[in-house]
Amino acid sequence: MKQFRNIILVITALFIVAGCTHKTPYTNRSQMIFMSSQEELALGEQSYKQALSKAKIVNNTYDARRVKSIGAKIATAANRPDFKWEFTLVEDKAMNAFCLPGGKVVVYTGILKAAKNDAQLATVMSHEVAHALARHGAERVSSSKIQQGVQLLGNVVLASTAPELTNTFNQAYGIGTQLGVMLPYGRLQESEADEIGIYLMVKAGYNPYEALNFWKNMSNGKKATNEFFSTHPSSSTRIQNIKNVIAKMKRK
Repeated sequence: MKQFRNIILVITALFIVAGCTHKTPYTNRSQMIFMSSQEELALGEQSYKQALSKAKIVNNTYDARRVKSIGAKIATAANRPDFKWEFTLVEDKAMNAFCLPGGKVVVYTGILKAAKNDAQLATVMSHEVAHALARHGAERVSSSKIQQGVQLLGNVVLASTAPELTNTFNQAYGIGTQLGVMLPYGRLQESEADEIGIYLMVKAGYNPYEALNFWKNMSNGKKATNEFFSTHPSSSTRIQNIKNVIAKMKRK
């Protein structure tokens, strides 16, 4: 009886989750999110403070002022007055940047090697802001919890019918999830952030064709990645997708 009660609880939870649907901005993709905006913003604020406590912040330099100036324009384009926007340049050789819920944007100095001008820097910053606007982090957390529920359901069923297969199920589920769901899902979010980012940078007054140059710069000297085993699209895929987005914008 306890096993069947667990099954009912899992199924009920999955149905509750299924009802928590949202739409992404610009792309209007349906999402399943059951983390509240308040929880997400609080986590973003906490993570931002933790990240900066371990970082070497760059202040009052030409590039630091660029980051803040470009960020202000993107924030205006994003039109989220509930976000407490902050744009911080951090000394780090990694070619990276991120945006936490609530508009906390961190740019690493390493990315400036690929972002040759303001429009190219706006490309990566708009991309990161797009992740926050589309609530991709909350979506990933929600997806993970759903998968845990499905795995629990499988374990309960197998424990009552074929307990010797439980480990096999777990291994197959882990591999299936990693290659079949989580990685493509990551690429979907990355491509979506690219698209939303293009809309944002155009609204902010930047040339979208510089996004193509930015991703060309990012791919210089790097080996092509196998997308099947990566959470991010290759630069060539991103460039083609961005060309398609620009073409779509022109048709409107």
